[in-house]
Amino acid sequence: MKAVLFEKFQEAPKIVSVADPSPEAHGVVLKVEATGVCRSDWHGWMGHDSDIELPHIPGHELAGVIAAVGKDVKNWKVGDRVTVPFICGCGSCSECHAGHQQVCLHQEQPGFTHWGSFAEYVPIHQADLNVVALPDATDFATAASLGCRFATSFRAVIDQGKVSAGQWVAVHGCGGVGLSAVMIASAAGANVIGVDLDPAKLALAKDLGAVAAIDGKDDVVDAIKEITRGGAHVSLDALGHPATMTNSILCLRPRGKHIQVGLMLGDHAAPAVPMPKIVGQEIELLGSHGMQAHRYGAMLDMVESGKLDPAQLVGERINIEAAPEALMNMDKFQSIGATVITSF
Repeated sequence: MKAVLFEKFQEAPKIVSVADPSPEAHGVVLKVEATGVCRSDWHGWMGHDSDIELPHIPGHELAGVIAAVGKDVKNWKVGDRVTVPFICGCGSCSECHAGHQQVCLHQEQPGFTHWGSFAEYVPIHQADLNVVALPDATDFATAASLGCRFATSFRAVIDQGKVSAGQWVAVHGCGGVGLSAVMIASAAGANVIGVDLDPAKLALAKDLGAVAAIDGKDDVVDAIKEITRGGAHVSLDALGHPATMTNSILCLRPRGKHIQVGLMLGDHAAPAVPMPKIVGQEIELLGSHGMQAHRYGAMLDMVESGKLDPAQLVGERINIEAAPEALMNMDKFQSIGATVITSF
């Protein structure tokens, strides 16, 4: 199969031909029809993820068609249109038994713990637990964006933030994760404020439902407190940077919730946290790490009903030959909407 592979961290990936994967007894192999290029893939290529063994094929946001089925799989057949969360549970640990596959103690992640979806085919383990059926109306490029950015934002806003109608929600960073959060929080009835340095992304945030947009170069905290008359109820760092994390915490009203969605790795792995604010105003700090396959139904129901339209978040569609450059440039330039590989 054709694939994007790197042999050293921070060295340009190459287009190569490698052997097609075979399914484990409990797994399937997907023919990849679309896969997103995500900032998390960039972190992996940089060497920020200790799970990666070289040589490596990145890619964890994917959708496709089942091409092969392991002998113990009960719920899936060749030809099924599916997607998967970027975190696949083991099905055996205490967290999986409690329904929390997104924090599985023995989780596997395509593109991190094993070769990923920047390839024509990708293996998925424990298919009956981790694979999600796609509605016929959802195209593969849109579905690919669900597995990481959109699903992570859905869990952050709905399950972790418990956002409700009338609340003020601040979203710091209007890339793929942030714009997803804007759309989802707006659909939940919240008043959403988008924060970014890029005017085009702020304009898109308003198109997706944000009631206000703030230039990240301004005094973000004061601006949010003025708009909300006291601070946000829920605030998300959708980028993953000490500055956006700090602004997200400081812009909250007393007893507000900060949700850390953007990864903070490498030099940013241990940021200073404004603890006096957290203690004195009883601020909640919450992480959001993907979403379980069994929660996809709630999200997909909102998509099918028209309340959510993740297709609006699909940006540039590229072929696999353009993927190495797109991956290496993730930290220098992020396109408006998700860049998706749709041609192999």
